[in-house]
Amino acid sequence: MEIRHSSHPADVKQYDTAKLRQHFLIEGLFRDDKITTVYTHEDRVIIGGAIPLNKTLTLETEAALKTEYFIERREAGFMNIGGEATIEVDGERYELGKLDTLYVGKGARQIKLSSREAGNPAKIYFVSSLAHAVYPTRKVSVREANTMNLGSIETSNERTIHQIIHENGVQSCQLMMGVTLFKPGSVWNTMPAHLHDRRMEAYLYFDMKPDTRVFHFMGQPEETRHLVIANEQGVISPSWSIHSGAGTGSYAFIWAMAGENYTFKDMDVVGMDELK
Repeated sequence: MEIRHSSHPADVKQYDTAKLRQHFLIEGLFRDDKITTVYTHEDRVIIGGAIPLNKTLTLETEAALKTEYFIERREAGFMNIGGEATIEVDGERYELGKLDTLYVGKGARQIKLSSREAGNPAKIYFVSSLAHAVYPTRKVSVREANTMNLGSIETSNERTIHQIIHENGVQSCQLMMGVTLFKPGSVWNTMPAHLHDRRMEAYLYFDMKPDTRVFHFMGQPEETRHLVIANEQGVISPSWSIHSGAGTGSYAFIWAMAGENYTFKDMDVVGMDELK
């Protein structure tokens, strides 16, 4: 488990490209027969990925958690972006196709990840946040999500937001999670930009061609920075930072949030005249 500490916006103003990437970019999440995790002190969220290629992988606790098992005091959302996956939670099996999501509530002792076919392995992305209440484990497909169509082709941001773990969907303690898909020709996500001061957010960009990149914009509205992101890389967005991006080609992204509030619309929109 890699540990990332919180950063103050006044300090981030001084970061060069290498330091920005070191603190906020997540690379190498998906490795064959390995579970990779990053613990960020931004709302104590854990971001992880796995490719269970030739064996079943068990999500073990980490020394940093000081718990008997991984989600003893947590909840987690697992989304599959690869071939058919199986997730076993305390002996109960759940089959996940591409973009299917499994919410696992606080207190599940054993979580196992596997692929249906080694020739087309699953790629399982997950986000875990602290939890103080227990909600039932539940699988949901992207077709069952609460769906919003936003943007337009004229502004290059016509997109469909699938809210999955959410106040109007799968119930959780504080975790929210979903996926955004784009109409052909649209490249901008989350623009106009916004802030939500009482929760952090994490993105995973995926379904990108090898030579496609997303220019992800972050920082305070009056002091923006950017990261150049490749396929299946993630980004940590602190509560004080905008989070928006534009791709050189088609892409999709998973978003997940955790923090004090639990309302998707609780945000402060940043006007285009405020961005610098």
